[in-house]
Amino acid sequence: MKWNIIIKRILFLVVVIGIWQLIFELKFFPEITFPSPLKVFTALYEGFASGEFLIALGASFKHLFSGLSLAILIGTVIGVIFGKSKQADETAGMYLIAMQSIPSIVWVPLAIMLFGFTEFSVVFVIVLGGTFVMAMNVRSAIHNVPPQLVRAARTMGTKGWPLFYRVEVPASIPYFMSGLRLAWAFSWRALMAGELLSNGPGLGYTLSYAQDYARMDQVIGIIIIIGVIGAVVDHFVFSKLEKTVMRRWGMQ
Repeated sequence: MKWNIIIKRILFLVVVIGIWQLIFELKFFPEITFPSPLKVFTALYEGFASGEFLIALGASFKHLFSGLSLAILIGTVIGVIFGKSKQADETAGMYLIAMQSIPSIVWVPLAIMLFGFTEFSVVFVIVLGGTFVMAMNVRSAIHNVPPQLVRAARTMGTKGWPLFYRVEVPASIPYFMSGLRLAWAFSWRALMAGELLSNGPGLGYTLSYAQDYARMDQVIGIIIIIGVIGAVVDHFVFSKLEKTVMRRWGMQ
């Protein structure tokens, strides 16, 4: 990353914090609902120093890895079925968009009714949050395999299962990586939705607990943690992985 970009981003962050402090000084909102930047950063420091935020982070990532793994697996299977079967795609495929458009928070009452206030409810919401977007991308990946590759393979006698894993799977990898990136983003949001109404532990539960006790410094601090983790993982893991695969396949 170029230094001028880094400097611009730092300056932008300084300006945002300056505006935040100015709004606090002008008393547009009561201090209990709009704490100063210093108070929020102090709450962040105390939360990490006491280990409270670290425990919550560990629990959240445990939920995330369990749910995201299942979402990727189930979504890939569904996407392959709809991508390879015209009959399945024409009958049930259209409902993928409907399922994917349902906000994750909507699944929470169903999860609670099925599993109660347990960690299974959180994982269930994460799975539903990431499965359908993964399935849509896998289906699109198979549909977007260049037909000339398939025809060329068939003229050389490649058919059936060998055609799928030797030709279609490699050609679908770039779209599959895009699906992984989106599944991560949707699962991360679903995680927070599920944990907000859980009995903990987790970042979402800690956020809800802080709200109940009017600790707005902690609420804003946890929101910052959630945003930073989402941006860092997307930029340094999935975005770079996707770009590497795209360059490898000559798409960039």
